[in-house]
Amino acid sequence: QVQLVESGGGLVQPGGSLRLSCAASGSIFSINTMGWYRQAPGKQRELVAIISSTEITNYADSVKGRFAISRDRAKNTVYLQMNSLKPEDTAVYYCNMVGVTTRYSPYNSWGQGTQVTVSS
Repeated sequence: QVQLVESGGGLVQPGGSLRLSCAASGSIFSINTMGWYRQAPGKQRELVAIISSTEITNYADSVKGRFAISRDRAKNTVYLQMNSLKPEDTAVYYCNMVGVTTRYSPYNSWGQGTQVTVSS
């Protein structure tokens, strides 16, 4: 019903920056929350950042001041600007969107994941 496609991951040196993008397509009536999660090897998936339909944002303590989440309503896209990257930010990053389809049913969709590796 609602598909998410991520882009922007890659290999970056410590202190560097990356920008992730996630575009939604399909039977979208509304997008309420957009979020980014990550999962490192051997660890559980954790919330990185989330943005509501009213632009309220929330961040994991570990990324506050370094990462910024934003959304483009016209493009049904969410971004994650990641600055001052650290090796511990290495993980697969997943986007998530929650909303309502054109058939007025709820959806909770996930992207396929994009690898971010921070290493010298």
